[in-house]
Amino acid sequence: MNKTSPLLAALVAIAAGLSISCTSGLPAAAPSPGAIAGPAGGSPPSLTTTYGDLGRAGGNVIALDPAASVVRIYVFRDGRAARLGHNHVLAAPRFEGFFHLPDSGAADARFDLAFRLDELEIDNPAWRAGLGSAFASVLSAEAIQGTRDHMLGEANMEAARYPLVQIHSLRISGEAPHYAAQVAVRMHGQAREMWIPLTVDGLPGRLSVNGSFVLRQTDFGIKPYSVAGGLLAVKDEVIVDFRLEGR
Repeated sequence: MNKTSPLLAALVAIAAGLSISCTSGLPAAAPSPGAIAGPAGGSPPSLTTTYGDLGRAGGNVIALDPAASVVRIYVFRDGRAARLGHNHVLAAPRFEGFFHLPDSGAADARFDLAFRLDELEIDNPAWRAGLGSAFASVLSAEAIQGTRDHMLGEANMEAARYPLVQIHSLRISGEAPHYAAQVAVRMHGQAREMWIPLTVDGLPGRLSVNGSFVLRQTDFGIKPYSVAGGLLAVKDEVIVDFRLEGR
Protein backbone atom coordinates (compact mmCIF):
# COMPACT_ATOMS: atom_id res chain seq x y z
CA MET A 1 0.00 0.00 0.00
CA ASN A 2 1.11 3.56 -0.48
CA LYS A 3 1.39 4.36 3.22
CA THR A 4 3.81 2.57 5.50
CA SER A 5 4.04 2.45 9.26
CA PRO A 6 7.18 4.03 10.66
CA LEU A 7 8.83 1.32 12.58
CA LEU A 8 10.25 -0.17 9.46
CA ALA A 9 13.03 2.31 9.94
CA ALA A 10 14.27 0.84 13.12
CA LEU A 11 15.12 -2.11 11.59
CA VAL A 12 17.53 -0.82 9.26
CA ALA A 13 19.71 -0.02 12.02
CA ILE A 14 20.24 -3.20 13.76
CA ALA A 15 20.91 -5.00 10.59
CA ALA A 16 23.20 -2.30 9.45
CA GLY A 17 24.87 -2.31 12.78
CA LEU A 18 27.40 -4.90 11.74
CA SER A 19 28.37 -3.59 8.30
CA ILE A 20 32.03 -2.95 8.75
CA SER A 21 35.40 -1.91 7.37
CA CYS A 22 38.38 -2.61 9.55
CA THR A 23 40.81 -0.14 11.06
CA SER A 24 42.89 -0.23 14.20
CA GLY A 25 43.38 2.30 16.96
CA LEU A 26 41.59 5.60 16.36
CA PRO A 27 38.72 5.07 13.86
CA ALA A 28 38.63 6.87 10.57
CA ALA A 29 35.70 9.18 10.03
CA ALA A 30 32.54 7.22 9.16
CA PRO A 31 29.94 8.48 6.70
CA SER A 32 28.08 10.89 8.97
CA PRO A 33 24.31 11.25 9.15
CA GLY A 34 24.93 14.95 9.62
CA ALA A 35 24.18 17.11 12.62
CA ILE A 36 21.62 14.85 14.26
CA ALA A 37 19.44 16.04 17.08
CA GLY A 38 18.42 13.53 19.73
CA PRO A 39 14.80 12.72 20.63
CA ALA A 40 14.57 15.68 23.02
CA GLY A 41 16.46 18.00 20.68
CA GLY A 42 19.92 17.51 22.21
CA SER A 43 23.02 16.11 20.53
CA PRO A 44 23.88 12.41 21.04
CA PRO A 45 27.27 11.41 22.44
CA SER A 46 30.03 11.34 19.84
CA LEU A 47 30.60 7.79 18.59
CA THR A 48 33.92 8.88 17.11
CA THR A 49 35.14 10.01 20.53
CA THR A 50 33.84 6.92 22.32
CA TYR A 51 35.37 4.46 19.89
CA GLY A 52 38.57 6.47 19.58
CA ASP A 53 39.06 5.97 23.33
CA LEU A 54 38.29 2.26 23.00
CA GLY A 55 40.77 1.89 20.16
CA ARG A 56 43.54 3.59 22.11
CA ALA A 57 42.88 1.19 24.98
CA GLY A 58 43.57 -1.81 22.72
CA GLY A 59 42.07 -4.07 20.10
CA ASN A 60 40.59 -3.07 16.73
CA VAL A 61 38.02 -0.39 16.02
CA ILE A 62 35.99 -1.01 12.87
CA ALA A 63 34.12 1.82 11.16
CA LEU A 64 30.76 0.85 9.68
CA ASP A 65 30.67 1.10 5.89
CA PRO A 66 27.22 1.78 4.40
CA ALA A 67 28.57 1.50 0.85
CA ALA A 68 29.55 -2.14 1.46
CA SER A 69 26.21 -3.07 3.05
CA VAL A 70 23.00 -4.55 1.67
CA VAL A 71 20.15 -3.99 4.14
CA ARG A 72 16.47 -4.41 3.35
CA ILE A 73 13.41 -3.82 5.54
CA TYR A 74 10.17 -5.37 4.32
CA VAL A 75 6.65 -4.32 5.30
CA PHE A 76 3.60 -6.26 4.19
CA ARG A 77 0.05 -5.33 3.32
CA ASP A 78 -2.82 -6.59 5.47
CA GLY A 79 -6.56 -6.22 5.94
CA ARG A 80 -9.63 -7.54 4.18
CA ALA A 81 -8.72 -5.61 1.02
CA ALA A 82 -4.99 -6.30 1.18
CA ARG A 83 -4.88 -7.17 -2.52
CA LEU A 84 -5.54 -3.50 -3.27
CA GLY A 85 -2.47 -2.39 -1.35
CA HIS A 86 1.28 -2.80 -1.83
CA ASN A 87 4.20 -4.31 0.04
CA HIS A 88 7.16 -1.98 0.64
CA VAL A 89 10.94 -2.21 0.95
CA LEU A 90 13.08 0.38 2.77
CA ALA A 91 16.76 0.98 3.48
CA ALA A 92 19.05 3.48 5.24
CA PRO A 93 21.68 4.54 2.70
CA ARG A 94 23.60 6.58 5.29
CA PHE A 95 24.41 5.81 8.91
CA GLU A 96 27.23 6.21 11.40
CA GLY A 97 28.62 3.56 13.71
CA PHE A 98 31.56 1.56 15.00
CA PHE A 99 32.46 -1.92 16.19
CA HIS A 100 35.18 -2.57 18.79
CA LEU A 101 36.90 -5.94 18.97
CA PRO A 102 39.10 -5.98 22.10
CA ASP A 103 42.13 -8.18 22.59
CA SER A 104 40.04 -10.42 24.87
CA GLY A 105 37.84 -11.50 21.93
CA ALA A 106 34.32 -11.25 20.52
CA ALA A 107 32.56 -11.95 23.83
CA ASP A 108 33.72 -8.52 25.06
CA ALA A 109 33.08 -6.68 21.77
CA ARG A 110 30.56 -3.86 21.35
CA PHE A 111 28.99 -1.85 18.57
CA ASP A 112 26.86 1.27 18.18
CA LEU A 113 24.95 2.67 15.23
CA ALA A 114 22.85 5.78 14.51
CA PHE A 115 20.84 6.86 11.47
CA ARG A 116 18.27 9.50 10.53
CA LEU A 117 14.69 8.61 9.70
CA ASP A 118 14.45 11.41 7.16
CA GLU A 119 17.25 9.80 5.13
CA LEU A 120 15.45 6.50 4.59
CA GLU A 121 15.10 5.41 0.97
CA ILE A 122 11.71 3.91 0.13
CA ASP A 123 10.65 1.56 -2.69
CA ASN A 124 13.65 1.95 -4.96
CA PRO A 125 12.40 0.51 -8.31
CA ALA A 126 15.62 -1.50 -8.79
CA TRP A 127 15.10 -3.24 -5.44
CA ARG A 128 11.46 -4.04 -6.14
CA ALA A 129 12.27 -5.47 -9.56
CA GLY A 130 14.38 -8.21 -8.01
CA LEU A 131 12.01 -9.25 -5.22
CA GLY A 132 9.50 -11.41 -7.06
CA SER A 133 5.74 -11.23 -7.45
CA ALA A 134 5.03 -9.89 -3.95
CA PHE A 135 6.79 -6.66 -4.91
CA ALA A 136 6.07 -6.66 -8.65
CA SER A 137 3.83 -3.58 -8.64
CA VAL A 138 5.43 -0.43 -10.05
CA LEU A 139 4.87 2.57 -7.77
CA SER A 140 4.75 6.13 -9.03
CA ALA A 141 6.92 8.88 -7.59
CA GLU A 142 3.76 10.39 -6.09
CA ALA A 143 2.87 7.09 -4.38
CA ILE A 144 6.37 6.76 -2.93
CA GLN A 145 6.26 10.33 -1.64
CA GLY A 146 2.89 9.62 -0.06
CA THR A 147 4.38 6.64 1.76
CA ARG A 148 7.24 8.81 3.02
CA ASP A 149 4.93 11.60 4.17
CA HIS A 150 2.72 9.23 6.11
CA MET A 151 5.53 7.17 7.63
CA LEU A 152 7.52 10.15 8.88
CA GLY A 153 4.58 12.37 9.76
CA GLU A 154 3.03 13.36 13.06
CA ALA A 155 0.53 10.49 13.05
CA ASN A 156 3.26 7.85 12.97
CA MET A 157 7.03 8.16 13.30
CA GLU A 158 7.18 11.87 14.15
CA ALA A 159 10.55 12.19 12.47
CA ALA A 160 10.68 15.94 13.11
CA ARG A 161 10.54 15.29 16.85
CA TYR A 162 12.40 11.96 16.95
CA PRO A 163 14.81 12.00 13.99
CA LEU A 164 17.40 9.61 15.38
CA VAL A 165 17.39 5.82 15.70
CA GLN A 166 20.18 4.41 17.89
CA ILE A 167 21.33 0.81 18.38
CA HIS A 168 23.69 -0.16 21.18
CA SER A 169 25.00 -3.66 21.85
CA LEU A 170 24.61 -5.04 25.36
CA ARG A 171 26.03 -8.53 25.00
CA ILE A 172 27.53 -10.80 22.36
CA SER A 173 27.37 -14.58 22.72
CA GLY A 174 28.49 -17.57 20.67
CA GLU A 175 31.54 -18.66 18.68
CA ALA A 176 32.52 -18.19 15.06
CA PRO A 177 30.73 -18.29 12.78
CA HIS A 178 27.49 -18.26 14.82
CA TYR A 179 26.83 -15.39 17.21
CA ALA A 180 23.87 -13.68 18.87
CA ALA A 181 23.88 -10.01 19.87
CA GLN A 182 21.63 -8.56 22.54
CA VAL A 183 20.95 -4.95 21.55
CA ALA A 184 19.03 -1.95 22.86
CA VAL A 185 17.12 -0.10 20.15
CA ARG A 186 16.07 3.48 20.90
CA MET A 187 13.52 5.24 18.72
CA HIS A 188 10.34 7.29 18.99
CA GLY A 189 11.21 8.14 22.58
CA GLN A 190 11.30 4.48 23.69
CA ALA A 191 13.94 1.79 24.11
CA ARG A 192 13.55 -1.97 23.67
CA GLU A 193 15.95 -4.88 23.98
CA MET A 194 16.14 -7.89 21.67
CA TRP A 195 18.47 -10.68 20.51
CA ILE A 196 19.67 -10.89 16.90
CA PRO A 197 21.27 -14.07 15.45
CA LEU A 198 24.31 -13.42 13.26
CA THR A 199 26.57 -15.40 10.97
CA VAL A 200 30.00 -13.78 11.15
CA ASP A 201 33.21 -14.52 9.24
CA GLY A 202 36.56 -12.83 8.75
CA LEU A 203 37.48 -11.61 12.23
CA PRO A 204 39.78 -10.03 13.21
CA GLY A 205 41.09 -8.63 9.93
CA ARG A 206 37.72 -8.13 8.21
CA LEU A 207 34.06 -8.79 8.90
CA SER A 208 31.27 -10.42 6.90
CA VAL A 209 27.85 -10.54 8.59
CA ASN A 210 24.58 -12.14 7.46
CA GLY A 211 21.25 -12.39 9.23
CA SER A 212 17.58 -11.47 9.51
CA PHE A 213 15.08 -10.75 12.26
CA VAL A 214 11.53 -9.56 12.95
CA LEU A 215 10.40 -6.33 14.62
CA ARG A 216 6.89 -5.55 15.84
CA GLN A 217 5.72 -1.97 15.49
CA THR A 218 3.55 -2.15 18.59
CA ASP A 219 6.59 -3.00 20.71
CA PHE A 220 7.64 0.64 20.19
CA GLY A 221 4.22 2.08 20.93
CA ILE A 222 3.38 2.61 17.26
CA LYS A 223 0.00 1.57 15.91
CA PRO A 224 0.32 -0.11 12.49
CA TYR A 225 -1.29 1.85 9.67
CA SER A 226 -4.94 1.02 9.15
CA VAL A 227 -7.94 2.66 7.43
CA ALA A 228 -11.65 1.94 7.16
CA GLY A 229 -11.74 -0.27 10.22
CA GLY A 230 -8.88 -2.44 9.00
CA LEU A 231 -10.06 -2.79 5.42
CA LEU A 232 -6.57 -1.72 4.37
CA ALA A 233 -3.72 -2.10 6.84
CA VAL A 234 -0.06 -2.88 7.37
CA LYS A 235 1.06 -5.95 9.29
CA ASP A 236 2.51 -5.33 12.74
CA GLU A 237 5.56 -7.50 12.00
CA VAL A 238 8.28 -6.30 9.64
CA ILE A 239 11.26 -8.32 8.38
CA VAL A 240 14.82 -7.03 8.29
CA ASP A 241 17.23 -8.95 6.07
CA PHE A 242 20.90 -8.05 5.71
CA ARG A 243 24.14 -9.06 4.04
CA LEU A 244 26.97 -6.89 5.35
CA GLU A 245 30.55 -6.88 4.13
CA GLY A 246 33.53 -5.15 5.67
CA ARG A 247 36.32 -3.93 3.40
